[in-house]
Amino acid sequence: MKISESSIFSEVELPIQLNISFRKVFDVFEKFAHPAYHTHPFHKAATDLTKELKKYPELLTGFSDPSLLKKYESQINILLDPLFPESLLKNEIKAATVPFSFTSFKFTTRFEDILLNAGDDFELAVRNFEEDSMYMMACTFILGYVYNYNIDTKRPFHFDIPDKTTGTVKYYRAAFNGDFSEVIPTDNAPKITEKDFKELLNNFDNIALWKEKFPPNSYIFKGFGIIHLFDVTAEEMISSIKANLLKDDENLINNIENNLKDFYSLKDLRLGYSVFNNSKSKICEKILQISNSLALNGIEKIDCEKSYFCNGVLEKVFVKHETFIISDLEEYGLKVGKNQFYQNLSKLGLKCIILIPFNAFGSGSLALLEIGSSNAYDLNSVNINKLKDIIPVFAAAVKRTSEEHQNILEATIQENYTSIHSAVKWRFYEAAEKYYVESQSNTIAKLDEIIFEDVYPLFGQSDIKGSSDARNNAIQEDLTTQLTLAINVLIYACEKESLPIYNELKFRVSTFLNDIKKGLNAGDEINILDFLKREIYPIFNHIKEINEELKNKVNIYLNSLDVGLGVVYEKRKEYEKSVNQLNDKLSRYIDNKQKEAQKMYPHYFERYKTDGVELNMYIGQSITKEDTFDLIYLYNLRLWQLQTMCEMENIAYHEIENMEQELRVASLILVHSNPMAIKFRMDEKQFDVDGAYNIRYEIIKKRIDKANLKGTSERLTTPGKLAIVYSQDKDALEYIKYINFLQSKNQLGKIEFLELEDLQGVSGLKALRVEVIYQKNFDAKSTIPFNDLIKEIKA
Repeated sequence: MKISESSIFSEVELPIQLNISFRKVFDVFEKFAHPAYHTHPFHKAATDLTKELKKYPELLTGFSDPSLLKKYESQINILLDPLFPESLLKNEIKAATVPFSFTSFKFTTRFEDILLNAGDDFELAVRNFEEDSMYMMACTFILGYVYNYNIDTKRPFHFDIPDKTTGTVKYYRAAFNGDFSEVIPTDNAPKITEKDFKELLNNFDNIALWKEKFPPNSYIFKGFGIIHLFDVTAEEMISSIKANLLKDDENLINNIENNLKDFYSLKDLRLGYSVFNNSKSKICEKILQISNSLALNGIEKIDCEKSYFCNGVLEKVFVKHETFIISDLEEYGLKVGKNQFYQNLSKLGLKCIILIPFNAFGSGSLALLEIGSSNAYDLNSVNINKLKDIIPVFAAAVKRTSEEHQNILEATIQENYTSIHSAVKWRFYEAAEKYYVESQSNTIAKLDEIIFEDVYPLFGQSDIKGSSDARNNAIQEDLTTQLTLAINVLIYACEKESLPIYNELKFRVSTFLNDIKKGLNAGDEINILDFLKREIYPIFNHIKEINEELKNKVNIYLNSLDVGLGVVYEKRKEYEKSVNQLNDKLSRYIDNKQKEAQKMYPHYFERYKTDGVELNMYIGQSITKEDTFDLIYLYNLRLWQLQTMCEMENIAYHEIENMEQELRVASLILVHSNPMAIKFRMDEKQFDVDGAYNIRYEIIKKRIDKANLKGTSERLTTPGKLAIVYSQDKDALEYIKYINFLQSKNQLGKIEFLELEDLQGVSGLKALRVEVIYQKNFDAKSTIPFNDLIKEIKA
């Protein structure tokens, strides 16, 4: 008889003294040995057995020494054989056990085989054992048996038992039968009253209280139990897979792979995952993700429709979205001519694979779950049915992941294309919530208008100076290059073929070239390109056929053209690259600085890229839902803006050395002291000023950078200087204070006090223009601390 003792429980403190006794089984035999059952088939055998077993009183009175189990092995077998019928020994996973100790004996054949396959070093032990929980479980057992206070605290015990033959783990749930046991209070066992019982019910986690009511060893247990194990590997794995799929874990694939190894009892099982863009017009068009993919094996780009997958995979997986099974990879390889898909799987040592497609809901893509093994027919059309309960779990996970992916895309769009700034998002949610509530009972519910009253505007721009001239110069240089190349081709053509038409065309191209060198007029570029397309290119197509030398000259011309545009685009490309480079640098900087400014006081912020960067800000009580507004926050934001634009000037200045074309910026701040209202325009999906009076502010914003100084033709904005436009003298006094502070930090220099010529519809504007002192070793990360700005405002 096999005996298994758990070392974990040998020293565990319990409220009961454990004694193994077979009295209750003996009583059954004694019942059938009674003369009243003399006609019963069991009577004679029971009479002989009871007579024999009475020779071993310890089996009936009980013993605590587990070694006696071996001593009385034959007698115990006789007693327990009726509970372990021969016909069920190879089917049931059952053993006799001592409760609360997990010392077990008298195993069924199947149970013994399971323990044998677990290895010599395996010890049968319950999963997640908690000593205190075991103590209280024994107490509830006593409450029910001795005092008839039944508490349902049944917790399923689980055993994780390795299988050395498969290299996997099997999972079992235990059911316990305690019909063959009894509990007897000792003299030092406190009597449990109803009051005690209620107190215990309210203090399940107070182990000290339970030990007070049930002191250690204060009760005697006599008997044994029957433990049944049930294989719950499939249920455990489904549960574990669900849990793993809910986690954001970088080891997700490995964790699920281990789950499936245990689920299938295949130690060589492999798991992969990939995602394809699977549009209706072109299946398997693009690989979106190759996370541990078996099917792709590291390949980042494939031509699905031509050669990679066979037609069977394309049709079943990518078109019909059905599972595809390859039970024998070598047999499959012979059928498909050992295509690249076969070769990649073979390199991994795989001999069979299952491809399970899932629609990535709402995204037009297809997720592919790949389960493979290194042994042919380990995975087949029969055992794939085991996955029926797991596939919906993966489908749900793919749906959730797809939705999360869509949310990320939506967030990216919101942030970069149609952003609702975080400072005012609360008001949109409030309006949306109100609309939702009203729409439940009102079919004509309307969305609220989003208006913020009494906010103070701040406007600034760092504009690329002379951008129109720079762009025209780039176009002029590119056209000059293109026309010169065309003339060179015609010169060679005249030498090879003395045709008057070549000279005439050369003359017309030269005329265009001379005109371009004098200056670029509106429409010149279109006229020249139209002329080249209509009259020059047909000639070039003819020239290419004359001889190889002329063909090379035409190719030199053609190779100098931009493939997409059909024109020389070198200088314009340099210009646009430089503009984008400068814009991106300034935009990223102001976006990062803005996060810092929001901590001061929530305010609305928007930034635009033009030929340079523009920023609008609005601050006021209505912008925020909670914080109390004070003008100190407006002043602080103004100083922050001035400081930030000085830093942006430095960034633009030092970026010159990294640009292919030298571009300078000219910076401007517009001051407006009167509060206004801004309204979200639903048709344009953006904020705009509200009210006729406030339109004047928008007009100034659009025209101010083109303003000249009064009585001169000199522009207000110029590189190296920062202009501050205002209409009230108190604003100038405020900004002079800020300028003095930045002068003390050696960031700004000499101030000019200027008047501006009248703009259309606007008059009386003035400006401060102050020199920007460029720092030799400017570091965007080492600017004036934010706290210093706040101190300056409060000073």
